[in-house]
Amino acid sequence: MAKKLIRKFLPHSHSLGESRVLRILGKHLHSPSLWRLNRHSAAQGTAVGVFVAFIPMPLQMLLAAALALVTRANLPLAVGLVWITNPLTMPFLWYGTYRLGCMLLNRPHTPEHGFEMSLHWFHEELTHIWQPLYLGSFVSGLVLALVSYVLVQLLWRFNIVRAWRQRRQRKRSGAMRVSSARTSDPRNPQV
Repeated sequence: MAKKLIRKFLPHSHSLGESRVLRILGKHLHSPSLWRLNRHSAAQGTAVGVFVAFIPMPLQMLLAAALALVTRANLPLAVGLVWITNPLTMPFLWYGTYRLGCMLLNRPHTPEHGFEMSLHWFHEELTHIWQPLYLGSFVSGLVLALVSYVLVQLLWRFNIVRAWRQRRQRKRSGAMRVSSARTSDPRNPQV
């Protein structure tokens, strides 16, 4: 069930292979281990994607794909989950990670020259905010990657156990129907 649901939303190998960013990886992109979907590869792919999503950098998809290659994680999951940070969520996530970094470094969280929504302000303040931003991003990404890894492992396991129980229940009810049909049949000589 979980495997079918995940596969429904994952991109196919040919669509990722056509990506200009991922074309750099060339033939490595076609390794079967990167496209395998099992509990371990799905959990690793999720962890890689979540971790990279929190790192403020350009070309996050390329980093996620490279880490998926190294760790043999599911490539589509790793690359797809990078989009947790998108133009709508980036300001909120990275402001939160910046505040976490300030707290960890014991610094005030307000910039020295106030806040202004402009490229000039960002360029000027980057020298002051990069340390707490990257520390907070690394810590948040690492913690959430570990949590997501464990969560995928547990949910996958839960789904397998539930499927086995349902299968066992169907077998029992089928066997009970067969045995009740045998005992209620007047032509059955065993009764």
